[in-house]
Amino acid sequence: MSDSEHNSSGSADRPAKARYIMIGGFLGAGKTTSVARLAKRLSGKGLRVGLITNDQGSELVDTAMLRSRGFATEEISGGCFCCRFHSLVEAADRLTSATAPEVFIAEPVGSCTDLVATVTYPLRRMYGDQFSVAPLSVVIDPVRALRVLGLEAGGRFSDRVIYIYRKQLEEAEMIVVNKCDLLDGDRSERLTQALRREFPHAEILEASARTGVGLEDWFTKLEVNDAGGGSDAMEVDYEVYADGEARLGWLNATLRASASRAFDGNALLQRLAAGMQRLLADGQAEVAHLKMTLSSPDAIAGLAAINLVRNDLVPELSEQLEDLVTGGQVIVNLRAEAAPETLKEALERAVTACDSDGAGISLVLEHLEHFRPGKPQPTHRLKTLA
Repeated sequence: MSDSEHNSSGSADRPAKARYIMIGGFLGAGKTTSVARLAKRLSGKGLRVGLITNDQGSELVDTAMLRSRGFATEEISGGCFCCRFHSLVEAADRLTSATAPEVFIAEPVGSCTDLVATVTYPLRRMYGDQFSVAPLSVVIDPVRALRVLGLEAGGRFSDRVIYIYRKQLEEAEMIVVNKCDLLDGDRSERLTQALRREFPHAEILEASARTGVGLEDWFTKLEVNDAGGGSDAMEVDYEVYADGEARLGWLNATLRASASRAFDGNALLQRLAAGMQRLLADGQAEVAHLKMTLSSPDAIAGLAAINLVRNDLVPELSEQLEDLVTGGQVIVNLRAEAAPETLKEALERAVTACDSDGAGISLVLEHLEHFRPGKPQPTHRLKTLA
């Protein structure tokens, strides 16, 4: 659909069809922060926005964070969008019934690829009368990308996991170098040149979802441009893809924190994350993303959130509680190239250490799932849009 058709309702901000925007990228790239920024921008224009999060398991940090900011959010668990296509459509229907969004923003699993053939093309062919579809953006962490592309030394994943990472870039219409403020001019230029050389079909953008730099250009393209459809979807070896996903350990957990006197929830997350980081390093696990939130009824607003996206970083608080709390719920999501049992042991030992550190805080495990993702089995896979 052309841009003029897209806005045939007579207003540049009121599309005739609901807009579907999918922001992909590997684990730890900054997708959720980007989604929240885009949703805030669109809401500020007076548009109703619905968000759809996605994971192999349940109890997502991303969902908790987005809902804490007031966004209508549906969660699809138990598989990626490609394997849960009907669930994706049903989630959109539920949001439509509840708030009638004019824009849907979907965040697929960070280990998922082949989204054009399994999501974009089926959505456009079967539901093209309901949705206009934006170009697929793939967000990357620049330091991780430098390592994956062999431009810098440092911790990296095995070749089968890197296969997934590179396939994500191969199908992207826009590759967004997020956290661009982490690189100086020389490193940034080397990365940009490598991306243009290896993925010449994609538009390369630089942005920082944290600071806002570069978001205007990117978001405008997502609002105005439509996804392409003139070429065949890329080839994917699903055996290699499945093996790559199976090398990643997955852990989702919720814990109940309580204490007899008020404590600093931000500091609790820092201790827990630092403890897990040490134990994971001892187990030679390559961390893709560790993220945790603490929400509490004692807090006037918001929650605490902490992230670790590489082994050689200090866990970073991205959101903080302003109030001391006496308890709350901790959600832990961890993805790393390691056995799921290694992730479970790291969590349990870090919890035990926090319980016994003299701070008087009790952590009780309420939910735990740890596993390797199963083989992707797409609901639909269309080689072409026609």
